[in-house]
Amino acid sequence: MRGETMKALILAAGKGTRMKSRIPKVLHRLSGKSMIEWVVDTAGKVAQEVGVVLGFEAEKVRKHLPEWVRIFIQEEQLGTAHAVMCARSFLEPDDDVIILYGDVPLISENTLKRMIEEHRKGADVTILVADVEDPSGYGRVVGDGGRYRIIEEVDLPENLKGIKTINTGFYVFSGEFLLEVLPKIKNDNAKGEYYLTDAVNLAENVRVVRTADPLEITGVNTRKTLVWLEDQLRRRKIEELLENGVTILDPNTTYIHYSVEIGMDTIVYPMTFIEGKTRIGEGCEIGPLSRIVDCEVGNNVKIMRSECFKSVIEDDVSVGPFARLREGTVLKKSSKIGNFVEIKKSTIGEGTKAQHLSYIGDAYVGMNVNIGAGTITCNYDGKRKNPTFIEDETFIGSNTSLVAPVRIGKGALIGAGSVITEDVPPYSLGLGRARQIVKEGWVLKRKEE
Repeated sequence: MRGETMKALILAAGKGTRMKSRIPKVLHRLSGKSMIEWVVDTAGKVAQEVGVVLGFEAEKVRKHLPEWVRIFIQEEQLGTAHAVMCARSFLEPDDDVIILYGDVPLISENTLKRMIEEHRKGADVTILVADVEDPSGYGRVVGDGGRYRIIEEVDLPENLKGIKTINTGFYVFSGEFLLEVLPKIKNDNAKGEYYLTDAVNLAENVRVVRTADPLEITGVNTRKTLVWLEDQLRRRKIEELLENGVTILDPNTTYIHYSVEIGMDTIVYPMTFIEGKTRIGEGCEIGPLSRIVDCEVGNNVKIMRSECFKSVIEDDVSVGPFARLREGTVLKKSSKIGNFVEIKKSTIGEGTKAQHLSYIGDAYVGMNVNIGAGTITCNYDGKRKNPTFIEDETFIGSNTSLVAPVRIGKGALIGAGSVITEDVPPYSLGLGRARQIVKEGWVLKRKEE
C-alpha cells in the first residue's frame, strides 16, 4: 500500500561558506536553538521516521541530533538529488518521504501536514510553492493542462518570465516513484550536480500546495538573513503574547524566544531577555534589565534587574534588584531575594528572606528564615562541595560565614559577624567571634611617638 509510512529526510550536508564561520551552518542558532534542531523537531511531528544527510563537520552536527534520527553521509556535495541518493537505504517503495532542509528552519508543521494530505490523494510528488513579488533567483512552477513542471530561471522563455509562482524546494515523494526516478537524473548542467527538480519534471502526477508565509520558506545562507529571521520571529512572538493578555512595554527592546510561555496580566519591562524553555505565570512583573533562561516562574512573581538560569521560582516571590539565580535554585512561595544575592543549587523555603549581599550555595534553607546581609555559605573546602542546612525560623545575623558541612537547628539565632563551623542545636544562640579588645588612647600615644 502506498504511503504506509511517512518519512522525513533532512538535507544538511552543506558548509555554508557565506556564513564566514568555523561552525557548520545548520548549527547557527535561531531563537535559542540551532537551525537543524528546528527542522528535526518539526519533522518529528509529521513523520514516523526522520533521517538527516550530513557532510561538512558531520560529527559536530551529529552531537546536536537526538539518538532516534538516522544519519547518512554525503562525502561530496553534488546536489540535492545526490544527497537523497546517499540516503538510498532510508527509502522504501511503500513509504512516502518528505524532503526538508537543515538551513530552512521555520517550515511549519501545519504546512507539512497540508502537503502530506494533498499528496495522499494519489500524487507521485507534491510541491510546496509560493507566490512572491520578486521571484528572481528561483525556479518557477508552471502548470500546463493539469501537469506541473519546474523551469529554472536561466531557462525561462520570454513568455513565462512574468510567472511569480516559485519552487520552494520542499517536496513529498512517493517512495516507489522516487526510487524509480533517481537513477534517471543526470548531472549535465553547468555545475555538474544532480537536482531533485529533475525528478519532479519526470513525474506524471504532480500536485501543489501553496504557502503565503515567507518565513517558513526562507533559507539561511548569510548572517544577515539569520538576523532578519531572528527579528521577524521575535516580533511574531511578541504579537502573539500581546494578543493573549501579556503587556510588553517596549517591543523594540524586549527579546523573547519563540519557545517561551507567559501568562496573562504579566508585564514585561524594557531591556529584558526571556529565553529557552522558560514558562512564566500570570500577574508577574519581569524586568527591566533582566535575563531569564530555562526557568519555571509562578504567578505574581517580581523579577527586577536580575539574572535567573535554570531555576524554579514559585508564586509571590520577589527577586532583585541585581540578584543572580544559578542552576538548581528553587525559591519557595513568598520568599524574597534582594540586591546582590547569589544563589546556586539551593532551596530557599517559603517566606524566607535574603535581602542583601549574600551567597547561598549547596544549601537547604527552611521556612521563615532571615538571612542577614553579608551571609555566605562556605560550601567548598578545596576538594568538594559540602551542604549547609538551615532549619525553619532561624535568624542568621549579618556578616556570618557558615562553614559547610553544618546544620543550624530550628529557631536558632546566629550572632552577627560569626564564623560557624559546628552544628547549632534548635533554639540556641550560636556565636563565633574573636574577643573584642579596646585600648583607650592608643591612637594618641602612637602619634606622640
